[in-house]
Amino acid sequence: MPPTEPGKIRNVAVVGHRGTGKTSLVEAMLFQAGATNRLGVVEQGSTVSDWDEDEQRRRMSLAASVCRCEWQGRTIDLVDTPGDAGFQGDTIAAMRVVEGALVAVSAVMGIEVQTGRVWQRADEAGLSRVVVVNMLDRERADFFRTLEALRAQLSQSCVAVQLPIGSEHELTGIVDLLHMTAYTSPDGGREASPGVIPDELAGEVAEYREKLLDAVVETDEALMERYLDGQELAVEEVARALKDAVTRGELFPVACAVATKNLGTTALLDLLVEGVPSPAKKGLPVGFEVDEATAAAFVFKTLADPFAGRINVFRVLKGTISSDSTLVNPRTHAKERVGQLLSLQGKDHTPGAEFGEGSIGAVAKLKDVQTGDLLVDHELAVDQPGIEFPEGVMSFAVSPKAKGDEEKVAASLRRLGEEDPTLSLRRDPQTGEQLLTGLSQMHVEVAVDRLKRRFGVDVELRQPRVPYLETIRSESRAQGRYKKQTGGRGQFGDCHIVLEPLDDHMGYEFVDKIVGGSIPQSYRPAVDKGIQEAMLHGELAGAPVQGVRVLLVDGSYHTVDSSEMAFKIAGSMAFKHAYEKANPVLLEPVMELEVTVPDESVGAVNGDLNSRRGRLQGMEPRGGMTTIKAEVPMSEVLTYSQSLTSLTGGRGDHHMQFLRYDEVPTHIAQKVIAETKAEREQAAHH
Repeated sequence: MPPTEPGKIRNVAVVGHRGTGKTSLVEAMLFQAGATNRLGVVEQGSTVSDWDEDEQRRRMSLAASVCRCEWQGRTIDLVDTPGDAGFQGDTIAAMRVVEGALVAVSAVMGIEVQTGRVWQRADEAGLSRVVVVNMLDRERADFFRTLEALRAQLSQSCVAVQLPIGSEHELTGIVDLLHMTAYTSPDGGREASPGVIPDELAGEVAEYREKLLDAVVETDEALMERYLDGQELAVEEVARALKDAVTRGELFPVACAVATKNLGTTALLDLLVEGVPSPAKKGLPVGFEVDEATAAAFVFKTLADPFAGRINVFRVLKGTISSDSTLVNPRTHAKERVGQLLSLQGKDHTPGAEFGEGSIGAVAKLKDVQTGDLLVDHELAVDQPGIEFPEGVMSFAVSPKAKGDEEKVAASLRRLGEEDPTLSLRRDPQTGEQLLTGLSQMHVEVAVDRLKRRFGVDVELRQPRVPYLETIRSESRAQGRYKKQTGGRGQFGDCHIVLEPLDDHMGYEFVDKIVGGSIPQSYRPAVDKGIQEAMLHGELAGAPVQGVRVLLVDGSYHTVDSSEMAFKIAGSMAFKHAYEKANPVLLEPVMELEVTVPDESVGAVNGDLNSRRGRLQGMEPRGGMTTIKAEVPMSEVLTYSQSLTSLTGGRGDHHMQFLRYDEVPTHIAQKVIAETKAEREQAAHH
């Protein structure tokens, strides 16, 4: 079978806040288009796109899933993406390889945090957008209120192309304003062919159809003239003008649906075919330059399958990718032999022979290809477009439950990291702990579940230690004198040093101020070395010492008994004596925290931040949500996610990054020092 021509493809990422019914919408479209023969249900774990056990258990999408259906002679590739901010890596990646985004919004909840975020990303990626207001049959669902919120908070160019018939549990169907037909609820069966619009809606339908036509002709001068002359416009003409406007990002059609009852699905599929541009029409996704290549594909997702190994999911940017061809990876300069190509439908993959421009496909067992790689037909100097993934914010210390499993844990986590680049494992050089970092607590917990289920590795998670530092506040002077006589050759080293604090508490300097030869040149570096070793564990809380200038001012030596070893010990003794007198203090890392919460939770969230020693830096209200910026000590926000969830009923969102080190207030420092002391004594007993 020859590959689908680019003009007949629609690539659509289904995006939106968690719980807006994205997976159910995909399920309804697959069912209505005949790609499946029953309507799967999220709660029963029977949907095509949530096939992972974790997803079925948690009843939410944790990874992007690619599904395909045929409609009106077009191939629609749907990428069902996770709405939870902790799993947004896949959502960001999916938005790099499609022409359109279907933004799902709940008719009950309206515009939520993640809705605004994905909208902004779609904007940056130059994607055409279609909005679908889902869950119209729920209590407190309101299409018109949601439409107003869309216009106020996302764009004035949002325009209704469909209207609900009835509301909440009395919803009986939807009206398609473009084709002027109605679909009445099939209650979960396949939607029948369109019928007539109920008479009692005539007024409302006329009003909204006029709003739609006004918006469409605004974008097309030739149509505008005829419309103003009072000529009747054909559906095809309006549809074509609508598509052009959607392609250029001048209009965002708003549709209606109850995905779980398969209501509104026909009109939605029509809208994707008629409203979203094909790869042929839209051209290359933003940020890709592949002029030099005759064939090119971009890898936007990787699956770590314990049986099939690594599966790379790609979008063909140019030319044709076929089985048994050879591609080059400009990042590694390595040749990759393409074996069996695969076509994905949720977890099922069927063999495919070739994929043409604009298509989404997959391939297993490439040597060294990761998410974000570009594959081309011959060696080229080409810019790697990559994907900008967000930085992890939640770290946990991870250790294997079974002794000696460290290597196995690291290897399995590396495999998961290939699949999800927003997960990272690193060793904290200061505390010695292995830290697993992700975008949220749930994100890290899911990774741990997967380690166990897929790779048979059991690990424990703990709160990570806070990487405290120590520094000095004043100058001091001390001598370090090391003398040991035991039969035969003795040991002798003697040095005088002055400590001075450095300005921003960071760094270390060693200055040799010795005049004459009170310590021979060859022994002076040993003093420096001894001091640096002593600085690894300060006397307050055993944390590394920073922000110190050491002046080596004087000393003495013995022609026979002196050695590098003796001067190293003398240097370390001198530092410890001087440090005690230099007014040492504990420093803690301070994070820059950005929290986005519903307006009504602002007071509670700010109060909570105050209790965490947070310093407010500013607030920005935006359409029902407020973004709060604050500086908070890291020790106070190790478990911030759970608190934010309970303060905002799960609607809050945050991210943070390291800002600087600050002095720890005395009463808190005393507690930290006492705890460290107790820990050390306990360790000494064992």
